[in-house]
Amino acid sequence: MSSNGTSVTRCRVEDHLFNTTFSPAELSVTASAISMTVGILSNFLALFILVKAYYRFRRKSRASFLLFASGLVVTDFLGHLINGSLVLHVYRSRKDWNVLDPSCTLCGFFGASMVFFGLSPLLLGSVMAVERCIGVTRPLFHSTALTSRHMMKVLALAWVLPLIVAVLPFLADRPYRVQASQSWCFFPLEGASDWLDLFFPLLFSVLGLLALLTSILCNTVTGITLLQSRLRKDRHYKGTSQHCEMISQLLAIMVVSCVCWGPFLVSIILRSTWDHNQKADVRMLLVVRMATWNQILDPWVYILLRRAVLKKLFLLTANKCSPRLQTLHRWNCSSLKGSMHTTVSLSRP
Repeated sequence: MSSNGTSVTRCRVEDHLFNTTFSPAELSVTASAISMTVGILSNFLALFILVKAYYRFRRKSRASFLLFASGLVVTDFLGHLINGSLVLHVYRSRKDWNVLDPSCTLCGFFGASMVFFGLSPLLLGSVMAVERCIGVTRPLFHSTALTSRHMMKVLALAWVLPLIVAVLPFLADRPYRVQASQSWCFFPLEGASDWLDLFFPLLFSVLGLLALLTSILCNTVTGITLLQSRLRKDRHYKGTSQHCEMISQLLAIMVVSCVCWGPFLVSIILRSTWDHNQKADVRMLLVVRMATWNQILDPWVYILLRRAVLKKLFLLTANKCSPRLQTLHRWNCSSLKGSMHTTVSLSRP
């Protein structure tokens, strides 16, 4: 098939009209290398913090959350390592796919990696939101029915489902294609020959958007429940500060996922259905680069949004912003609950 000067082969799309003002190959290699290094170090640091917290706090409600969070960081780490290495290899080869991948094997692996490591973090984020929602709204059911074995099965399912979606094109003999920018591979986003070529990218986008919507709904319900219990001073929620810490991390993950992956998921739907032009090609390259930042920003959520860090930032901000106040809200460090209380902390001059 050919249209608008674009020749489509089995896995290659050679778009001669694609022309952008982005950086040259040498600068792209440097930027990709820096991005991959920062992402790997960030995920490694976040994984160290989560594993240390998992062995320190073995409470069931917190252990299940830390299990999913560790799975998310491991997924981000591997995704950044594998996809980043492939991008570096493509740029260093001057994006010459005829020499780089004459048998289309590398493109197929690249496309499957993009699908798996793109969909897995979104599903894991929604699973974490659902788990926290059940833990806050139905604590008795959470502590009795949701065992560690169930949590492991859910974690495995969050990895198996994206793997199935990534493998489906191979089973249906619909290979991944090099995209118009020649720098990455994905589902065929234009020139669909039948409904299967349209189904696969739409399936990826719909599952990702449903995961984001589930996270938003569950985090909203959890936040409202915690706020109501706080206003009622309900003693039933003894670990309110722990819930607040986990909810703040979930909200940050949700915001990062929506900002990074939302434009990409929507662009896939638009590109697959009707938006076929050079501006759409440039926009797809931009949004896929935005999506890769999700794997860099996710670990910093666990690095920064911890009670120890938040407590220091709170005390530092309160001391600098209100030095003349006689009272100051200070974090209670005497227990793991970390509840907030009011105390007199500033002495008279």
